[in-house]
Amino acid sequence: MSPFTGSASRTEQWRHLRVDLDAGVATVTLDRPEKLNALTFGAYADLRDLLPELARDGSVRALVLGGEGPGFCSGGDVDDIIGATLAMDTGQLLDFNRMTGATVRALRECPFPVVAAVHGIAAGAGAVLALAADFRVADPGARFAFLFTKVGLSGGDMGAAYLLPRVVGLGHATRLLMLGEPVGAAEAERIGLISQLTAEGEAPAAARALARRLADGPALAHAQTKALLTAELDMPLAAAVELDATTQALLMNSADYTEFHAAFTEKRTPKWQGR
Repeated sequence: MSPFTGSASRTEQWRHLRVDLDAGVATVTLDRPEKLNALTFGAYADLRDLLPELARDGSVRALVLGGEGPGFCSGGDVDDIIGATLAMDTGQLLDFNRMTGATVRALRECPFPVVAAVHGIAAGAGAVLALAADFRVADPGARFAFLFTKVGLSGGDMGAAYLLPRVVGLGHATRLLMLGEPVGAAEAERIGLISQLTAEGEAPAAARALARRLADGPALAHAQTKALLTAELDMPLAAAVELDATTQALLMNSADYTEFHAAFTEKRTPKWQGR
């Protein structure tokens, strides 16, 4: 564990999420099945705060984000959030929207891969949470819907207008964000929104298996790959190549790089240490 984690102890219980830790894999479950895991102010805040805490802890090497019950996440709760925002002033609304965006930044900036296990509906903010993951594992019943224009708001909520074109291309992103129509699993796979399509009901198990594979692998290499994928989205080629060079030079001094060579020489599986 890093000596720079700060004085606060780990949060033992999260009020609005279910969090399970298992040998380097964290499973975070949205747990309001009766509301299709609609997000509340508290759920947003917990996600925003949980991910940096797990990153500081240093023991998590992969994370699965899923939803309890018949769907992944139906978006922001209509009563608890949309109804409440109608009574807010501009300053309060800005604070709220910055908080929702902070959850997406936390997913993109945490130093471990995030696997979204998507079944049923992933709508509105739920679709963006899945989008912000590094992998989206879904079964044939999964549906994605970026519904923001349907409620009279910009389709570019929570970073969607930044992330979605980079995943599916500008043309598909324009259609999805402008029209807000649901996209089924088959089309989502075709346009690159789904990383892995499973058999019916198998998305959670497949997501856990992928997370375990990632957690058992070279964590430092995964962390740096994720960081470069995010950082280089807006870089010119020369700057990206230079960042790649400096990153590789640092990793070539890592214990994992030395371990790979030893394992290759001894014809055995590497014992990755994540350092």
